[in-house]
Amino acid sequence: MADIELQRKNMVESQVRPSDVTDRRIMSAMLALPRERFVPAEVAGLAYMDEAVPVGPGRGLMAPRDFARLVQLAEVEATDRILAVGVWCGYSAAVLARLGREVVALESDPEAAAQIKPLLDGLGVGNVTAVSGPLAAGWSAGALYDVILIEGAVDAVPEALISQLAAGGRLVAVERDAGVGRAVVLRKTGDLAARRVAFEAAAPALPGFERPVGFVF
Repeated sequence: MADIELQRKNMVESQVRPSDVTDRRIMSAMLALPRERFVPAEVAGLAYMDEAVPVGPGRGLMAPRDFARLVQLAEVEATDRILAVGVWCGYSAAVLARLGREVVALESDPEAAAQIKPLLDGLGVGNVTAVSGPLAAGWSAGALYDVILIEGAVDAVPEALISQLAAGGRLVAVERDAGVGRAVVLRKTGDLAARRVAFEAAAPALPGFERPVGFVF
């Protein structure tokens, strides 16, 4: 147990804090949450490494530093309603739940989605609602959201998700182009969303966000 706690502390002190993450709430949440509980048992020993952790076929948990920077980019406020997209077993949702008012955790894999509520209940995280469905469609039943976080790399952000942002809302994601990932933030003003590239970032690709040839989201 002590070794795991030391790994968690080293994750924050050696990976997150030196990566321009200044929001103490994010670091506090990542220090408190047992990241190893959100990945398959066979890779639990890799939970705190400085790169993505494979969690299922074609899926991975974002590296701690990139995830923390993406969360900080969203500028989450205590009153925010949040949609977390592609959460697997709910680590990102648990972190966001410590920052905002309530979180809708959307996962497309039924088995992973079924683990979210019992896992978070066991950790005393009560402000997360777990739902299952296509990631690119978002969760319109809970819209509008102040923050939407896509936990993974996408070819482009679909309009279906942008339309679920409240006025002044922020959507953060990692967009990939020619193999290069860049963290972007879209801020909603009226019916328009202004897009800003913030920094280069690596993230496992999320299923369902591939851009077919000749098709634009």
